[in-house]
This record gives sequence, structure tokens and C-alpha cells, in this order.
Amino acid sequence: MPYGQIGQSITFPISKAPPCLRASVVHCSYTADMFRLTREVRFAINSTTDDQLSSKPTNSFGGYPSLTGLGYFFTLQATLVGELNSASRYLRNIKEIDAVVRQHAIPFVSAAVRANTFGGGAVVTRELFELLRNRWPGATLVQFSLALSPYQAWHVLAEELPMVRLSQKFEFSASHRLHNPALADDVNTQTYGKCNNPHGHGHNYELQVTLAGLPNASGVLVDVPAMERLVNETVIDRFDHKNLNEELPEFAETIPTVENIAMTIYRLLKPRFTSGTKLASVTVWETPKTWCEYSE
Repeated sequence: MPYGQIGQSITFPISKAPPCLRASVVHCSYTADMFRLTREVRFAINSTTDDQLSSKPTNSFGGYPSLTGLGYFFTLQATLVGELNSASRYLRNIKEIDAVVRQHAIPFVSAAVRANTFGGGAVVTRELFELLRNRWPGATLVQFSLALSPYQAWHVLAEELPMVRLSQKFEFSASHRLHNPALADDVNTQTYGKCNNPHGHGHNYELQVTLAGLPNASGVLVDVPAMERLVNETVIDRFDHKNLNEELPEFAETIPTVENIAMTIYRLLKPRFTSGTKLASVTVWETPKTWCEYSE
């Protein structure tokens, strides 16, 4: 028996079905929007032109075209939704995604950079979305991102057009203790483990602030240094090198879990963005493996 017939549904043999579904015959219906495939493509625009795109990639992990010296390095992400191909079981072959990006997106970005029309990047990112959205027949481009650095990126969500999003990362260090005074000590220990240490513990947190709005003609959504000063004044100066339980009134009666930290930061920042650009979300990384995004 084959593993599954891919089309409007997936049929598993009993022996291959998830344990919780092994009853008799397992027939799992699905819709196209259940699958979201994201592909990341890294590339450089060098200060002098070259013909790298005419040859086979030498190191696509490190970026292709490769950065050969002074230049710009971008990271592009495209998210597609759609049905799986009945033969390959791919939503889309990633080689096809790469080929489209290299044929259309990279030359488009290169032309904008060399013509000095890239500007803030928002308009170029939105135009890239429109350029690519119909390049994969049978799949729908629903989200697109262009990172200008590891800490700043533009995003386009299909349902939010013509708005764009801008994400910027920050960091702060803080200590906290996870403890619920309404619970017995043994329950707190069982619930929070080492994080219930009476002396607390610390983290090097990463914070991502994402704004949404309509950019101006130059591709600028917000004055980035001004936005950074606002975040520093509202959050970083307030949180950095602090004991959250003891020094921040927001956590006097609120347990400083990563979820509550993200929510608190969002609510501190939300009223600061009122001039056409709104706060879309806040994401806090407690560790590289644990983070929480909050929005309202």
C-alpha cells in the first residue's frame, strides 16, 4: 500500500499512521492553506558588477551571488501556500523558488541599489512582492521578507497590502524569578523547576519590535534612529540589568514569564506609536530556543 494519495486528502496505511490515529483506516482531509512553505535566499550586491548569476552557485548557504568585498548582503524569505503536487508531494520544489528569485528578484534589487533608488527599502520590498506573487502557478505568495541586516527586516503580508512591516531587534539583560505566591512551595518547584530559585537567575534577552504602516515615496516607514531612541527610553533603559520582580512595578503582581514580558513591553510601547505607524507586534527571546510574540 502506498504511504498516501496526495490530492484533496491523505490516506495512510494503518501501520504508518500516527499512533493516536491507528484505528482502522485513517483518512485525513486537508486544505491548501494548511501548508505554508518558506524558502530563504541569501545574496550579495557587490560594489562592482560581476557575472556570478550566469554560473552555478558556489556557496548558496553563505549567499549567492557571493560577497566579494564591499557591498550589500540581503536575506530574502518567501512564504507560499498551496496544495501538494500529487507526484512529488512538494508544495513547490525549492529549486524553482530559488530560480525565480535569482532570475527576477536579485536583478531588481541590484538595479535599485545601483540607481540609488533603494531608499529606505519599504517600497522596493513591496514592489518585489508584486513582481514575484504570480511567479509560482498553483501556489500563492502570502508573505515576503527582505532583511537588510540580521537585526532589521521589511515584511509584506498579502492581506495587509499596501501596508508594510518593519522589524528591528534590540537586547537587554535582566534577572527574574518565576514564582506564584498563590501556590505551595512544592508546587512552585514542580512548575518552574530551577527558574523558581529564590535568588533568581538571568537572561540575555532579545527584543524585536515590529511596526506596520504606509511608507513614504522614499521607502521610509519611520525614522529608525528616532524609533530606536523611543524603544530605548521606554523599554531598554527600564529593563536592562534589572531584577524584574523587585525593580519593575509591572511585575510586582505579575509573574515575569517570557509571555508576560512580551505583553508588558507591547503595552508600554503601543501608546508611543500614534502618528500613522502602529505597533504590530513584540517578540521576546528568552533563549535562542524559547521566544514569545505578542500582539493585540
